[in-house]
Amino acid sequence: MPTDTALAPLKGAELIKDQVKRLPDAPGVYRMMGEDGEVLYVGKAKSLKKRVLQYAQGRFHTQRIALMVDLTRSMEFVTVRTETDALFLEINLIKQLKPRFNVLLRDDKSFPEIVIRREHPAAQLRKHRGAHTIKGDYFGPFASAWAVNRTLNTLQKAFLLRSCSDSVYESRTRPCMLHQIKRCAAPCTGLVSLEDYAGLVEQAEDFLRGKSRAVISKMSGEMQAASDDMEFERAARLRDRIRALASVAQEQQINPESLEEADVFALFAEGGQACVQVFFFRAGQNWGNRAYFPRVDKSDEDIDVMGAFLGQFYDDKPIPRLILTNVEPAERELLNEAFTLKAGRKVEISRPQKGEKKGLVDHALTNAREALGRKMSESSAQGKLLAGVAEAFGLEGPPERIEVYDNSHIMGTNAV
Repeated sequence: MPTDTALAPLKGAELIKDQVKRLPDAPGVYRMMGEDGEVLYVGKAKSLKKRVLQYAQGRFHTQRIALMVDLTRSMEFVTVRTETDALFLEINLIKQLKPRFNVLLRDDKSFPEIVIRREHPAAQLRKHRGAHTIKGDYFGPFASAWAVNRTLNTLQKAFLLRSCSDSVYESRTRPCMLHQIKRCAAPCTGLVSLEDYAGLVEQAEDFLRGKSRAVISKMSGEMQAASDDMEFERAARLRDRIRALASVAQEQQINPESLEEADVFALFAEGGQACVQVFFFRAGQNWGNRAYFPRVDKSDEDIDVMGAFLGQFYDDKPIPRLILTNVEPAERELLNEAFTLKAGRKVEISRPQKGEKKGLVDHALTNAREALGRKMSESSAQGKLLAGVAEAFGLEGPPERIEVYDNSHIMGTNAV
């Protein structure tokens, strides 16, 4: 008669050993599940059989991995054609399932862009997020709404492009306020011909593509010609436009010849927390930066954190030609291959050792270190504050959620 032990389901390392017997020596993705089907971890492998066997052998396991194996109650597998396919599937599943033992990119929002929309004879300048469904030319990504709004403000001052909707444009009978404050050339009322307006659009695109010096030089020539012809009002308008361009070009310009299109990543980890600082460079201009705080464990190696972060980061974002990092990511060649395939052109991940590019990475690392320091200080202060709330209200522990209800609609009656 079977004993209770014989009937007990396999778990942990014993379960994994049993699963390995039926696994193919092929690329794929595996999921480790705990009680009630909770997904603990999603991983990929060039060989499912060899990779999963490592969990059963138990050698060199960190405390975290040992705990994950111990909690495993079931596993699921998907085979794919190539290791690159396995990488893409792994990234999608991690973002979808958010397993507790994976490095997880949090606050993964889309970045704003600038689009010059060409669905109308007078092209429209506007901010954009999401898929490229609008017919036009896109420029970005910008790290924040502030960065893109600042550039839009400059473009309006320098090139006088319209930002209004087509319906507003068609209904205008006289110039709007933006024209009055010198932010729009007013093609809607014919104050500028569509041909001349197209020239302004072309100049704006040249500026966004990093040709700021050529644009400023051309405008300076036009200003001098206007002055020579004693068209002083036109010369003054051109002067103001040049000043608007020169100020932002001076702040953003780095070396367009050496860094045409790149994202710069720097990882700093301390005390079981991490910050990845990302800077965006396009057309020789710095289009801003953003700090991320991925979910990590103290035992995670920097190379693994960087590799997982890059994979999840570019899952739904445009990939530049060059990616600079302070830590060489795990499986760099596989990421290079996957990103090249996805972008449809060569993509290179590089860890610079000297020169200007190394300086950019070092600058990003300084920002990452400072951002993590601020976050840890804020977390500490918040912890003390919540402990004080718990003490004041006699709670067993710090509150995890505080709810506030507006009772103004009951006119002061029946409040609890």
